[in-house]
Amino acid sequence: MSTSTITASVTIAGETVPRVELTPVAVDLLRSLWEEHGPLMFHQSGGCCDGSSPMLFMAGEFITSDQDVRLGQFDLAPVGEPGQPLDFWMSAEQFNYWSHTFLTVDVVPGRGSGFSAEAPRGVRFLIRSELMSTVAPFAGTTDTVEADAAASPTQAVSA
Repeated sequence: MSTSTITASVTIAGETVPRVELTPVAVDLLRSLWEEHGPLMFHQSGGCCDGSSPMLFMAGEFITSDQDVRLGQFDLAPVGEPGQPLDFWMSAEQFNYWSHTFLTVDVVPGRGSGFSAEAPRGVRFLIRSELMSTVAPFAGTTDTVEADAAASPTQAVSA
């Protein structure tokens, strides 16, 4: 049985549409890393260099605050297995720029940051983003974001 894409649950109050998903390759890698390290979390800072890539940490290793937005939560567990929740966080500042995009977490060859859990495996996580056709399902505006969260994608953009 092949792995399928996993879409995160909606975690921003007032929203109705997910904002982020994992490709099958990302799911397989994350399950393997979970077996090795235990519970995990993503954080996307939007900083320079590798800071613009999603960074994978052991859950709780990266401290989030009201300056971060939880875009969604994945359950990595195969069907019938105990839950394996993985939160996807983004800095609020970065979210203000990317609030109109649907994000897909993928895996590509090459080393990313030494701080991200996948780095020793010779691969790195990469964000693929698509513009959404509407912002109707989203809470509030992109001017201010309160912590904790696509419509049909219409156009691909580089991330």
